[in-house]
Amino acid sequence: MPDLQISAIICTHNRDTYLGAAIDSLLAQDFTTNFEIVVVDNGSSDRTREVVEQRAADTRLKYIFEPTLGLSVARNTGAKATSADIIAYLDDDAVASPQWLQVLSSAYENNPNIAIAGGKVTLIWPANIEPPKWISPGLAANLGAYDLGDSIVYIQQPGSTPRGLNYSIRRSFLEDIGGFDPQLGRVGKNLLSNEELQMTEFALQGGWQVAYLPQALVAHNVAPERLKPSWFLNRGWWQGISECYREQLAGKAGIGQLQRGSEKFVRGLYKSLQYITDPAERFDKLVYAYGQIGYLNAAIQGLLFTGNKK
Repeated sequence: MPDLQISAIICTHNRDTYLGAAIDSLLAQDFTTNFEIVVVDNGSSDRTREVVEQRAADTRLKYIFEPTLGLSVARNTGAKATSADIIAYLDDDAVASPQWLQVLSSAYENNPNIAIAGGKVTLIWPANIEPPKWISPGLAANLGAYDLGDSIVYIQQPGSTPRGLNYSIRRSFLEDIGGFDPQLGRVGKNLLSNEELQMTEFALQGGWQVAYLPQALVAHNVAPERLKPSWFLNRGWWQGISECYREQLAGKAGIGQLQRGSEKFVRGLYKSLQYITDPAERFDKLVYAYGQIGYLNAAIQGLLFTGNKK
């Protein structure tokens, strides 16, 4: 496809229930310039391929099967199969607003210093289900919610980086850093993360800009099974492990991780007591503290592995 400005990629693993709507939202983009859509089927065993083939008459759509599980692996596979200078990633359970690609494309075209950009994310709650009162705004972020306001923001702290479900990156930057790190990012049912945070760190260190674009709006479906306290605790656990791995990859492994993890664990418990009368904030802080146990577990394993190697 000649003169492509942007390539849209959906990486998917056993999400045939939501996938069709995600693809349709891209096919319906209000974007007159050429673009392509690539669905990377990351080892699915459901109807994923059938869902894509039902829309195969549109020549902008392409299907790729990637058998090696891992979101970062799938993202890299998708990038290699596309050709545009800008790559946009949409989650398989998300729906892009009609102007999504146009807003992203224009931002990069108007600012050559942008390496990464993403937009606001709202939540689509399951039918006939009210948001639980014990979900705080902080925990809603674990479901994908992301809102830094209605003005463009240039990210200065990696923790505020755009969400991976509504994410774009400049190809030249992605290639310069060697792609997404397969040691971070989800693999099957584990909830490893922090690959976007790592990307933002690389971008800021290299003098690039990372932008929040409120008009690049995406809505994210909340799966009913995620509306349980156990899901958030599991998510917190994996967040702690992800943070530990990210530090180790950045050369910050060692005994200092045990001190940092222990201090954060105690801080989380203390704050949960401070919010004893507020069920949402209390649970938020308990999830944070539980995540530090995951962090400490990964740190101890890292120390044992290093010691065994010696």
